[in-house]
Amino acid sequence: MAYCVDVSDKPGNEMQALWRDYRETGDRALRDRLILTYAPLVKFVAGRLGATLPAHVDEQDLVSYGLLGLIGAIERFDIDREIKFETYAITRIRGAIIDELRSLDWVPRSVRTRAREIERAIADLERRLHRAPTDEEIAAKVGVTIDELEKSLSDISRSSMAALDELWAPSGSDDRIAMIDMIEDEDAPDPAFALEQSEMNEALGDAIAGLPEREKLVVTLYYYEELTLREIGEVLGVTESRVSQLHTKAVLRLKAYLSAGVDDTAES
Repeated sequence: MAYCVDVSDKPGNEMQALWRDYRETGDRALRDRLILTYAPLVKFVAGRLGATLPAHVDEQDLVSYGLLGLIGAIERFDIDREIKFETYAITRIRGAIIDELRSLDWVPRSVRTRAREIERAIADLERRLHRAPTDEEIAAKVGVTIDELEKSLSDISRSSMAALDELWAPSGSDDRIAMIDMIEDEDAPDPAFALEQSEMNEALGDAIAGLPEREKLVVTLYYYEELTLREIGEVLGVTESRVSQLHTKAVLRLKAYLSAGVDDTAES
């Protein structure tokens, strides 16, 4: 399911003329018109990301970070590419926000460390067991109790590390794409990405299919149906915090699965 964000009420020909004029002249006034036209994309992406971040992260700050991504997207966009600007810009906007959050290093190091430990434990157990490990098996592998594992999942869920917004770069390319775009965008962000994105689509689909049923349902409802965590909790009959834990485990499993696939490819 692709993002559907209608940001302009200008007729298509008028927008094409605006883009052509800007490309030919580089006029800042024309660039500013494009920024104003596509500014709703920034608010959309900031709101989507903000829903997964701690309450103290100000959405207006996210919008400010995202505007830099939008400006960069406008300046770099090739109007002759067979791709909608919105598709291209959303990836750039999200990347700018995530990059700025990472540079601020607002996620405690202990949370990052524990997330990596859980991800590695899941990957190791799946290679050995050839199935998705249980919470008990993951906790034992990490060396914590079930209660400690659940607390760690809750801590991780309050960071962007627990969303499919992690970025990866196809080999030999400076462009990056978010894992979530594998689910939501049917168009490759660049023709050169087509083969690698197709392979990632297949790998991510296999990874989602291998998730435990409740985690698979959470991923489907959240990323495909765009339900909130609270709404998913109502569907499953559990608390929002429990849904958040299920979502976090699902994302860590997916990251572990995809990382293992990349490692296997590199070794072969």
